[in-house]
Amino acid sequence: MTDQVNANSYLDTDSSNICEVLQILGAKWAFLVLNELLRGPQRFNQLQRNAAVIKTQSLTDTLRHLEQNGLVLRQVFPTVPVTVEYSLTEKGSDFQTALKEMNKWVEKWGKPQQVNGKTSISS
Repeated sequence: MTDQVNANSYLDTDSSNICEVLQILGAKWAFLVLNELLRGPQRFNQLQRNAAVIKTQSLTDTLRHLEQNGLVLRQVFPTVPVTVEYSLTEKGSDFQTALKEMNKWVEKWGKPQQVNGKTSISS
């Protein structure tokens, strides 16, 4: 009986942790923005060019959300015009390990794609 109780409390904790992660990273473009910022600090327009699939307002909303959750740092430089640069915090950089593991999973289990008439797994 105690094994069942321990297993249930573990699952409750595990589910709770997953829900917390999804609240922070569940924004539509969060993973893409974090992945782009792993390359280094970027200004808004540079980030928008690199993540071209994201519309301006969505990028703004995603950056704000990630900043509020402590993954992204927004620095304003007093230049004319004002320069704003986005970078990852230590918390955001630490997410790189999870992104690498997700990439491994996609390489192994991702949908096969047709390339030059041959089926291959995208990497």
